[in-house]
Parts: sequence; C-alpha cells; structure tokens
Amino acid sequence: MRVIQIGIIGGTGGMGKIFARLFCDAGYTVHVSGSKTGLAIPQMAEKCQVVIVSVPIEVTVEVIEQIGPLMHEGSLLMDLTSLKAEPVKAMLTSSPAEVIGLHPLFGPGVEAFAGHCIVICPARADHWLAWVRDIFAKEGGTLIEMTPERHDELMAIVQALNHLNSIAMGMVMKAWGVELAALETVATPMFTQKLAIIKELFTHNPGLYAEIITRNPASKRIVELYQQTLEDLATLVTEQDAKAFTQLIKQRSPT
Repeated sequence: MRVIQIGIIGGTGGMGKIFARLFCDAGYTVHVSGSKTGLAIPQMAEKCQVVIVSVPIEVTVEVIEQIGPLMHEGSLLMDLTSLKAEPVKAMLTSSPAEVIGLHPLFGPGVEAFAGHCIVICPARADHWLAWVRDIFAKEGGTLIEMTPERHDELMAIVQALNHLNSIAMGMVMKAWGVELAALETVATPMFTQKLAIIKELFTHNPGLYAEIITRNPASKRIVELYQQTLEDLATLVTEQDAKAFTQLIKQRSPT
C-alpha cells in the first residue's frame, strides 16, 4: 500500500467522520480538523498527499481557496459538497493539485459504503483517479462518473425540486392551519413517509436545504417550470375539469 496521509477538513462532522473511518479502516493515516480542532490548514497541506473538504456549502469555496494554493503539485484535492460545478472550479483555479469532486448520495447516518452510490467528477486526475476508484470499489460502493455541470443539472431535480416541493407542502399545511397530529391520525403509509420528510426539512438544518436549492445554477429554470406547471394545474382545478386534468397528466408524464 502506498504511504499516504489523508486530511479531512470538516472531519469532525457527520459525513467527514464516515470518510475518516473509511480511510482509517483501509490502513491510511488520517488527520481530521474541525472549526477549533485538529491540524491548521497550512499543516494539513504540508503533511497530507490527499485533502478532502467536507464543510457546509456556504463556506466550501472559501475553505478551498485557503487550502488549494498550499497543496503540492501531484497531490489530490477533493470535496464532498452536494453541488459540484462551483467547488470543482474553485479547486481547479486555486490549486496545482489534482482535483476530483465527490458527492455521496446518502446521509451521515449510514454505517458502510456497500450498496450506496457516490457521484465522482474527475476534473484533473491523471494519477489519483484509479486509486480513488479502487478505494470505493473495495468498500462495495458504486461510483457514478459525470461532469460537475451534469451533476448539478440532475441534482436540480433530485434535490432542489424534491426539497422545494416538500418545503412548499409544509408551508401550505401551516397556512391551512391543520395540525400535524390530526394529519397523522388519517395518514396513509405513503403520506406518513412524506410527513417524516417534511419534519426533517423544517427541523434539521433548514439552512442546508436552502443552500442546496438556491446555489444550484439550474434551480432558476426548475422554479420557472414548477411555477408554470402549478399555474396550468390550478386553472383546471378552478374549472373543475377532471377530464382535462387527466389529459394533462398523460401528456406530461415523465415515463
């Protein structure tokens, strides 16, 4: 095994801990840092051949611009952000290191990588790409390779539209004045799952979901399409035209 030291900025957070455990279990020396703990950024750049940025979206580029110029040519800089175009661009422009963007398609509650997917965006990775692929393959993870731009385009649906829909639904429930307890007594299994998602969005780090939606460059177009679709459907609801509503569903089916 190559003698490699790995640094994780934000390694004390949920996702950072998962990746720290992965590399420790694989036999590598791992240095983690939090906002007030661990190696300072210059020390991490000096010691580590691989550095992973795992910090909140709103400070990701700022941290990349601090660590990037300090890294050596031939080292590897990666990030775990839910959006890829902006962080990858920042890594490429600020650092001489090789650059790979990663987006784990799961939350910090998972126990292992096996059975889970990770989007990988190799941007400048002639020497390190095979090593990264091998690490996750051995853990049973599935790597899905694409450009940062394609990733953000797809995440505009998977994350931005998905979360936007749930947030809007929760806000409508609030405006309607209905109590969650009353809804839970009559909820179907599918609606029970939806209520759990809505509660998560409104009570656990809502700023994260706001960043995911507002920072995605494709979100503006998604919101425009969402708004137009609601207007089209609202017209048919107002007219109580179930036949036309059904026809519209058939015409605009994604399948």
